[in-house]
Amino acid sequence: MSHAWMPASPCGDACLTPGAPTVPFPQRVLRIGSAVGVVLSAVVASPLLAFSGLREPLARLIFSSVLRAFGVRLVVHGGKDFRRSEPGRGALVVNNHISWLDIVAINAIRPMLALAKQEIADWPVLGGLVARGGSIFLDRERLSTLPATMTKLADALRGGSLVSVTPEGTTWCGLASGRFTSATFQAAIDGGVPVRPLALRYRLADGRETTQPAFIGPESLIDSLLRVARLRGLVLEVFVCEEIAPGRATDRRELAQLAESAVHSALGHAQLPRQRRDSAGPAPAHAELAGL
Repeated sequence: MSHAWMPASPCGDACLTPGAPTVPFPQRVLRIGSAVGVVLSAVVASPLLAFSGLREPLARLIFSSVLRAFGVRLVVHGGKDFRRSEPGRGALVVNNHISWLDIVAINAIRPMLALAKQEIADWPVLGGLVARGGSIFLDRERLSTLPATMTKLADALRGGSLVSVTPEGTTWCGLASGRFTSATFQAAIDGGVPVRPLALRYRLADGRETTQPAFIGPESLIDSLLRVARLRGLVLEVFVCEEIAPGRATDRRELAQLAESAVHSALGHAQLPRQRRDSAGPAPAHAELAGL
């Protein structure tokens, strides 16, 4: 990304916590093979996603199967209303962003649309599957397209869709995190829908928090997949926070801060107050949008 206002994370290889137990090489190969089998099966079954009665259970099965293939145990805290809420009720679902596993876990809990960066559409096999799932793609290199994308997002929310967004705009290791940018929260305000924060944390079977699943630095998706496939006893915890009702915040910046605070509180992290921008004034709207 070439724009000066693009979000950047300082996280890299140095953030990876050492000492994580691993599985033998044959088991790693089996995991990768199982994951490929799930993805290929999903591609074959993707026409069934056009049938509303099959879409949610099929998507939930696919994403849950990806987690099982990699040996990931999903633990969900709270949120029975979220998992069982009535269809046709839109909400902006936001979470801290650590790994490619984040969106897999969220959809294993409750399948939904996603606001995804345009590059994902170009991924082999997976890109087409994500597109057929109804994702809204954001081209952060073409700033002229961003307002239209936000309008499309607001329309989807207004129309009763759940849409998953990662407002940090990039992945962090999990021990450190970024600020929630506010642009997508305007779509929730315009759509008149609540915001549902989710807090994600990765730990090992013995309870230690781990950054090994993080998708950080210049590494490729394949590198991250292989590192996850090596891990033994990986647990992905999802804390479902209370909804932030429409009208609770005065503007999108306050709404973003409320959601960010909810995530930090669920994870038990101390949060520093937001710093006021310097005298140059707030970033232009297109800069905020590009920072998603």
